[in-house]
Amino acid sequence: MKSTTHSVPVSPWYRHGMVWMLLSGPALVIVASLVTAYIAISSPDPVLANDAYEFGQQTQGVERSHLPAQKARNHAATPAEAPIR
Repeated sequence: MKSTTHSVPVSPWYRHGMVWMLLSGPALVIVASLVTAYIAISSPDPVLANDAYEFGQQTQGVERSHLPAQKARNHAATPAEAPIR
């Protein structure tokens, strides 16, 4: 019997599409983190004045039409107490 060997041509790693698919995920994450860092550095949050919190507390609650909805929301968010036995 004659044995024949079939040789498959071996191509370099960069010729395989699966390699590029695997490398594209981490590469996209690095690019996205650099874009996020650029956005964070180029437009920092403004510094608030010392009385900004107090001003916000004064203006909150002025709207009386929202009070029933806020009361119902807060009531629904509190856990029900277990009955005493």
